[in-house]
Amino acid sequence: MTSFERLACTKRLFYLARAPRGNSVWGHGRQKRLFSCTPCRLNVMSAWVIDKYGNNDVLRFTKNASFPVISYPNEVILRVHAAAINPLDVSMRGGYGAATLSMKRDPLSVMQTGSEFPLVLGRDVSGVIMECGLDVKYFTAGDEVWAAIPPWKQGSLAEFVVLSANEVSHKPKSLSHTEAAAIPYVAATAWSALVNTGGLSKENCAKKRILILGGSGGVGTFAIQMLKAWGAHVTVTCSHKAEQLVRGLGADHVVDYTAGPVEVPLSALKKFDLILDNVGGDTERWALGLLKPWSGAKYVTLVTPFLQNTDMLGIADGMLQTGATMATKALKHLSKGVHYRWGFFAPSGPALDNISEMVDAGQIRAVVEEQFPFSQVPQALQKVEQGHARGKTVVQGIGDQ
Repeated sequence: MTSFERLACTKRLFYLARAPRGNSVWGHGRQKRLFSCTPCRLNVMSAWVIDKYGNNDVLRFTKNASFPVISYPNEVILRVHAAAINPLDVSMRGGYGAATLSMKRDPLSVMQTGSEFPLVLGRDVSGVIMECGLDVKYFTAGDEVWAAIPPWKQGSLAEFVVLSANEVSHKPKSLSHTEAAAIPYVAATAWSALVNTGGLSKENCAKKRILILGGSGGVGTFAIQMLKAWGAHVTVTCSHKAEQLVRGLGADHVVDYTAGPVEVPLSALKKFDLILDNVGGDTERWALGLLKPWSGAKYVTLVTPFLQNTDMLGIADGMLQTGATMATKALKHLSKGVHYRWGFFAPSGPALDNISEMVDAGQIRAVVEEQFPFSQVPQALQKVEQGHARGKTVVQGIGDQ
């Protein structure tokens, strides 16, 4: 069956029995007629999968990947028009987080080890809704949407993907699918770190001094724009080659980490209200000293040992070690008048709704460094694996080539 035939069959998956009243589907305050059709079952689709953890050699293209199925009434099936690669995809390809993610997929551990395979990578998606579960009210078939896919779910490097409607948002009208795919995962991560953990909002952000360590990657380039739209003063560390990029996004002050230890020029600046750390490593040794003490200032790092601990020590011991580490660091820095926090990705359709409005208002733009066709997914992962990102790496959907 060709991709076109599979697409046509997917559209015929609306059954009269799904209509809540008469012969129509109701949503968004408008009525939509159902068309007559014969049942059509799809079993397979094209996708890039891995059957074991390893380097790029484990990637395999197949036309026989299992077609996603709506298992819960709040789920939707999307046809993928564009996906994006994140550093997390490279790490997951090598087995990073496997222990925790396996527990999330199978909390009762009733399935065998390795049941996640064949595994589809890809955390960003922009596409079109093909089918909605019975409880989905906010979307209808044909809606253009975007989403950040949780790492415990099958990803977007495939023709179709199934997600909870709570994880999905209407795509910004001003962006193409390729541009839109560059935003959701980094946006959800930045939103979780800065808003949920950091306590920032458009109401309280004005004139706050924010430092972003590692500002030229996906999370950094998004965070700069969101914070500037909310009126913050933003300082960024990046290489000299990325300075023009981050200044173009609105950064007020840029420190070149290739010119020497960044803590030296940063220490000469006024203290900060919040630090977002995308770098980790040695930065914790000196970064918290850049915060305003006893003012509620926060250090939020996205580089945490949680998944590494559970991979090495197992779920129970890993979580125990993680909790002890977090508590020790938080108490240590609280005694110095600053708050130490860990930031984590959190999927959120409502957060993407807010971000979509900011995009269409011209406050945030997509930063796409490079595009690859669907046939070159291995090259796309290799590109991201090399590091030193200047935005996002995007893969076109198989039907858009």
